[in-house]
Amino acid sequence: MKTNRKTKTPSRITKEVLVKAKQYGFSDRQLAHIWGTTEKSIRLLRKQLGIVPVFKTVDTCAAEFEAHTPYHYSTYDQENESIRSARKKVVILGGGPNRIGQGIEFDYCCVHGVYALEEEGIETIMINCNPETVSTDYDTTDKLYFEPLTLEDVLNICDHEQPFGVIVSFGGQTPLKIAKALEENGVQILGTSPEGIDLAEDRERFGALLRKLKIPHPMYGTAYSVNNAVLVAEQIGYPVLVRPSYVLGGRAMEICYNGDSVREYMKKAVDVSPEHPVLIDKFLEDAFEFDVDAVSDGKDVLIGGVMEHIEEAGIHSGDSACVIPPYMITEKNLEELRSYTVRLAKALKVVGLINVQFAMKEGIVYVLEVNPRASRTVPFVSKATGVPLAKIAAKVMVGRSLEDLGVKNFDFRKVRHISVKEAVFPFSKFPRVPVFLGPEMRSTGEVMGISSTFGDAIAKAQMGAGNTLPTGGRVFISVNNSDKNDITLGIVRDYIELGFSMVATEGTARFLNLHDIECETVFKVNEGRPNVVDHIKNGEVQLVINTPLGESSRYDEYAIGWAAIEHKVSFITTLSAAATAVKGIERQKLGNLSVKSLQEYHSEIEA
Repeated sequence: MKTNRKTKTPSRITKEVLVKAKQYGFSDRQLAHIWGTTEKSIRLLRKQLGIVPVFKTVDTCAAEFEAHTPYHYSTYDQENESIRSARKKVVILGGGPNRIGQGIEFDYCCVHGVYALEEEGIETIMINCNPETVSTDYDTTDKLYFEPLTLEDVLNICDHEQPFGVIVSFGGQTPLKIAKALEENGVQILGTSPEGIDLAEDRERFGALLRKLKIPHPMYGTAYSVNNAVLVAEQIGYPVLVRPSYVLGGRAMEICYNGDSVREYMKKAVDVSPEHPVLIDKFLEDAFEFDVDAVSDGKDVLIGGVMEHIEEAGIHSGDSACVIPPYMITEKNLEELRSYTVRLAKALKVVGLINVQFAMKEGIVYVLEVNPRASRTVPFVSKATGVPLAKIAAKVMVGRSLEDLGVKNFDFRKVRHISVKEAVFPFSKFPRVPVFLGPEMRSTGEVMGISSTFGDAIAKAQMGAGNTLPTGGRVFISVNNSDKNDITLGIVRDYIELGFSMVATEGTARFLNLHDIECETVFKVNEGRPNVVDHIKNGEVQLVINTPLGESSRYDEYAIGWAAIEHKVSFITTLSAAATAVKGIERQKLGNLSVKSLQEYHSEIEA
């Protein structure tokens, strides 16, 4: 079959063949693969031949009376039932199919974006293909297109609707992947440009930006082969965090402690090439992590809130319990978080939402990652502070300023109540899957506890997540050498004051006994019987505190963790989580947790 050089499409493709292929459901991309050309060429040929889809209407009132909330789907037929209005309109791309790491939090942002644009008098058009979301409720938007989030389908709808612009930054990674191609096809991307999004994703360019701004960051490198990865990791120094570029939910991320584990990771990595490198970062073990969600209008930056992760560094933000406001940070470091966020938002020319992830170790604040888009913490921050970040971002994207909206001077430090986010995990439903939390997201939901005191908020969050904290019994504790300090001693004494007795592995028991804390010694998993797992199975342990450090201790934790999950024993892996659990237990023992509405808490925030 000859190829037409001008269009780069096979010259024997007739209109009849192309129409039949489209009616059979072949996408432009599939046809391009079959015919050895490009998707762009097939699209161009199709439009030249006048082969375009029409949109049929699903009547949500079953023809009983006029439907004001119908939705549409595309097909290659004759009659088009979708009538384009003369109003100014904006298309919002949803998150597509639900998957772990890209869930309902993004749909929250899409829906709040719809509400905000309706307040601005703009017609809203949603494109999404997940029936389990609010954005695909047929009465949420002015128009809903139940279509896949592919370049072809989105362009077809844009050709028909002729929108003022498209919002890609509310639906997670799925719409972001086609943002650049949409822009190249003449679609106006509202908010942060695809160039700004790409700059934050491209490790080399982003690293150069951080150096230019003089913002600290962990050492990093980029690898394109197995040997190259090992060399980069050795130059950085172990442990390292390795991951593919352009991922969401921490997919395929691993912490490696030696060259063998890096080689093993690279063997499993898919499609490593100059276009798809593996990113290698210094892993800041035993650091504190923070998340900041903000909105920029291109000139001013609104800091919505600063969350402190209760879990250790290296655990995905979607899996870590978080607290607003942060409770273990100095005013100096808090100001650094704020300052770095503002500088990054301006440097990336962000218009809309931005999420920045930080780590703090030995008093130094490091930037780990910047996402100039919606993040999964936006709903939590918005509910905690009463500031609707997604709605503000949507209005900013269509030209409003933070000053116009009256939120320019909001100070997140004036929020006095405590809000705790706790993750919900499916481990009890999937026996024997690895339970140790890491950089790859595992949670399938989250809950929120809110109160005027920290203990109340912790207790409510744990109850909401189904993690009933014990109010008495024995605590098994095993801490790494760097955690054998005064902080640990203080936490252990707090548990003893609440009536708990302590049991520990040899090293931790010796440390506690040396400091006049009575503690029974038990075997580790491979040291003999009865060991700690036996004690958990026999109901002799009501709470597990195990802080691993290093690869071997993480391996030992799997057995302990699974025994705790199987027997419904609370399982804690960080000192900070152990300290917060004490507050929750203390509050539970007092009883009578207070209940107030979100609106009541928000009304108490200082103006």
